[in-house]
Amino acid sequence: MFEKGETCGICGGDGRIGNTFGASKTCPSCMGSGRRAEDLGFRNVTKTKSDQGRQPSNGRVEKPGDKAVYLTAEGAQLAREVRDCPHLADAAKAALIGEIAQYENEHGSCTSTFLKKVRKRLRPADAKAK
Repeated sequence: MFEKGETCGICGGDGRIGNTFGASKTCPSCMGSGRRAEDLGFRNVTKTKSDQGRQPSNGRVEKPGDKAVYLTAEGAQLAREVRDCPHLADAAKAALIGEIAQYENEHGSCTSTFLKKVRKRLRPADAKAK
């Protein structure tokens, strides 16, 4: 691939890089040595967030087995509409209510597009054909 004594391709062996305004800085590739850096292969650059960097839960605490708690009034209203829908099966209602809770958990609130999509799924089959 390259030889150990090969010069850096970024700085040309100077160990410094500069811009058109005359500012000069240590080369980030060779760290000022002027020699090409050794390729170490895969480098994990993912970052992990500390507890301070996590999104707030807005006072919502999820516990297994608890009923879904909604963050917004729109989510609670939509869940009531799903629950009161006469032509949906109980399994479909539970799935839709779970989808609402998950959407609010991921996005923080229900968007108008999401509200429209769910309400469209609540319509009777004969009304959808029109």
